[in-house]
Amino acid sequence: MAGHFSRDLTIRQLRALSAAHEAGSITSAANRLNLTQPAVTLQLRNLQALAGLPLIQRTGDGMAVTDAGAHVLTLIERIEAALKDCEQSLDMIAGRSGGRVAMGAVSTAKYFVPFAIAAFSRRFPKIEVTLRIGNREEIREALRGYNLDIAVMGRPPADVEVEMRLLGRHPHFIIAAPDHRLARRRHVAVSELASETFITREQGSGTRMLMEQFLQRVELTPKVGMSMDSNETIKQAVMAGLGIAFISQHTVFHELEDGRLVVLKVKGLPIVRQWHAIRRTDKILLPPAQAMMDFLGKEGWRYLPNTR
Repeated sequence: MAGHFSRDLTIRQLRALSAAHEAGSITSAANRLNLTQPAVTLQLRNLQALAGLPLIQRTGDGMAVTDAGAHVLTLIERIEAALKDCEQSLDMIAGRSGGRVAMGAVSTAKYFVPFAIAAFSRRFPKIEVTLRIGNREEIREALRGYNLDIAVMGRPPADVEVEMRLLGRHPHFIIAAPDHRLARRRHVAVSELASETFITREQGSGTRMLMEQFLQRVELTPKVGMSMDSNETIKQAVMAGLGIAFISQHTVFHELEDGRLVVLKVKGLPIVRQWHAIRRTDKILLPPAQAMMDFLGKEGWRYLPNTR
């Protein structure tokens, strides 16, 4: 048998022996390996022929390995461990289980993107994810400059070819303090907002642009009280009674639930946009970033606040 054992041995033969030993019978081993009984018997017969010794024997309790079989089982354990190590190394080299993903998100998305990243990181603990938050213009600029693998936003830059994955609905409406004069009204005409003070996001913000487009369509020029670069500050200002605000539903989910803010039932609202995960088509994504893109496309919607 000199030389034949190591030269002609196959993984299938070794796995047949291991399965027969663990399962206690050829039938059970065949089920475990998704093979037919004759196929497993043939693998064992060939393995024993290569070894030149009986490796397995029938006993009153089922199949048992011989001393020679026990030696081969030790070899199988070492080979399976080496295969696992090799697989992990290949994954690491390919970037599937290591490496980095650079993400950007518009500030309104910060209310759900971290939860999606946390779920992704539980699944791929070796991949490091960085997240940059900015307004619409800042994230678009980062995407133009190849700094980001993936951006989470509503609409991509018009001058860049992109691939987009839909995440879900993104409603916008007008909020007020609970004691606002229009808070309990079932229908509010847009014209009734003419005397109201609007607390708005800064220029360059997607929410600000959406508000301006809506009010232009209904020919209302808003009276802007304060311009702020943070949804959190806007919420505090509205709760304090300093004005009303056009805002994303995702940013005020908790405040609406516990009654600190209310939605004004303004005709024509909500305006519903969509969230997307976006990447430049001419930027090659390494496997970690591709894994994130696939994850967001399939499961990103789960992390959006409930927008019934």
